[in-house]
Order: sequence, then C-alpha cells, then structure tokens
Amino acid sequence: MATVTFITYDGEKQEVPFVEGQNLMQVATDNAVSGIDGDCGGDAACGTCHVMIDQQWAAATGSRNATEAQMLEMNPDCQENSRLSCQIALSAEHDGLVVNLPEFQF
Repeated sequence: MATVTFITYDGEKQEVPFVEGQNLMQVATDNAVSGIDGDCGGDAACGTCHVMIDQQWAAATGSRNATEAQMLEMNPDCQENSRLSCQIALSAEHDGLVVNLPEFQF
C-alpha cells in the first residue's frame, strides 16, 4: 500500500497509507495526523492544512494555483515549498511522499 510520511514541527514522524485519488488533507484527517485541521473541508478557503513539501517531492506535487497562493501568502509561516494539502491529489507516483508540518496552523 502507498504511504505518505508527515513530520511534525518537533520532528515526530507519522507514516500513513493512502488510496489513489485522495487529497493529502483527507489522508491526514482520516488518520488523525496531529497538526492538520482542514477546517474548510478542502475548499482552499482556510490555511489549516498547510504543509511544506520536502524538496525532493516538489516537482511531483506540482505548484500552487492562484487561490492556494493567495491563502498561503496570508500565513506568516509561508515558505517557498508551502502548499495547502487539500490541493494535492495523490496518485501512485506519490508513494513515499514526505511533508513537514508547521508549528501552528492559521
């Protein structure tokens, strides 16, 4: 089964399985990943599913769309590799994906 690894701000790792077609936020909330709230349910209308994509996975996860970029730009912890996890649809090519979580969600 394909997996993704979430790394908390404190360095704690949680590897969870995913099914192709789910978005990264769904995987996190379905597996009780601490630090991913997903308050808007995946509509890119909040920033509570903010993650930082490990550099080796940047190309595979794509780039921000305009709505996502606008939401992330309001976040004081926004980095070049920041994404909203609700906007990353997972496929078999994402098996082994590593994402880092910010200290706080906004």
